[in-house]
Amino acid sequence: MSGNAAPAFAGRRVLVAGGSRGIGFAIADAFAREGAAVSLCARDTAGLQRAADALARHGGPVQPVACDLADATQIEAWVGSAEDALGGIDIVVNNASALSHAQGDAAWQAGFDVDLMAAVRCNRAALRHLRRSDAPAILNISSINALNPTPRAPAYSTFKAALNYYTTTLAADLARDRIRVNAIAPGSIEFPDGLWARRADSDPDLYARIRDSIPFGGFGTVQDVAAAALFLCGPQARWITGQVLAVDGGQSLGV
Repeated sequence: MSGNAAPAFAGRRVLVAGGSRGIGFAIADAFAREGAAVSLCARDTAGLQRAADALARHGGPVQPVACDLADATQIEAWVGSAEDALGGIDIVVNNASALSHAQGDAAWQAGFDVDLMAAVRCNRAALRHLRRSDAPAILNISSINALNPTPRAPAYSTFKAALNYYTTTLAADLARDRIRVNAIAPGSIEFPDGLWARRADSDPDLYARIRDSIPFGGFGTVQDVAAAALFLCGPQARWITGQVLAVDGGQSLGV
């Protein structure tokens, strides 16, 4: 934004699931900075309020809602309350993840409920509102783990792969309605108290090996993902749907 130009997303109503920290917060913050009204949800009420307070400094409407994204009823309630609070819905960003790296049934169930079904349920609940928008968009946050075998996190990777397939299938289903559906597959992203920040202490050898394997050098930032989110949900991407965009500094190229 420059000069007296209006913010890029002025007047837009944006929902961000899992928006209290990390990638989700960076995306919510980017939309708020560009003039959007934002509703964000998460389970951690204290973190959610801190995020909402930070977004409010941009001057637009912000609605924080405590929501367990493994619970279909709570998702439905959040989407309904967001539509009421914001006066409509233009953009839905599904960022939640259970980060299921264990091998047991509970990890697989959590991945199914949060990484896949939370997006399915949120999009389904928002669809009737999106149909009333003149520029509707859905963005699912996946992972480059979905692109290749990842033995360290089989449940997480499997459900992110399913999310990619769901993204393209939903895009095909909604294309005639001009509702765009895309996904971002981030590579290894470092932020305070995130997975890689914790790995720096708990598994420094793995941390260094992954960091040094990324062709562009080092880990990505949450702002790298947020910039891609603004593009894919904005008017410059009006002819883009059904795509999964890797934002990974070349990590998935395997070079």
